[in-house]
Amino acid sequence: MSRNYMTIGAIAIVVAIAGAYRSGEAAQAAADEHHKSGLVLTGDVALWTVAIKPDKTADFEKVLARVRDALQKSANPERKQQAAGWRVLKVDKPLPDGTIAYIHIITPVANADYTLLQTIYEEFPSESQQMYETYRGAFASNLALASGAVVMDMSKATP
Repeated sequence: MSRNYMTIGAIAIVVAIAGAYRSGEAAQAAADEHHKSGLVLTGDVALWTVAIKPDKTADFEKVLARVRDALQKSANPERKQQAAGWRVLKVDKPLPDGTIAYIHIITPVANADYTLLQTIYEEFPSESQQMYETYRGAFASNLALASGAVVMDMSKATP
């Protein structure tokens, strides 16, 4: 239960600071740079927020399901660790432009690549083109990427 409260708190913080921390072009530039070298996340927790076209949320969730399948079926133990520490939240209310925000809540695995489609390319190469097209058709923009150290776990007593 305490993990849920930490997740809810982290989500509230990300939503509150998304516009101030990295908005529009800055978030897109950061994501583009990560995709060139792979999306390697650091820190105790990473929060990655993307906007998805409102009529394409089912398509995006289909891609997420295949990413999950690829992570879980991988023979690479690093991929299984990624699956264990990666959750995705769909925000209840649309953003002002009508898109739907999804927040990836990740406990990063050191030096692991979190490029969304990379795991599909590795595990299901015959689906690569179809999944890429589905993803690109659903994707609207990167909104925020933040990672760092947990400075306070409210569920734990003072030592």
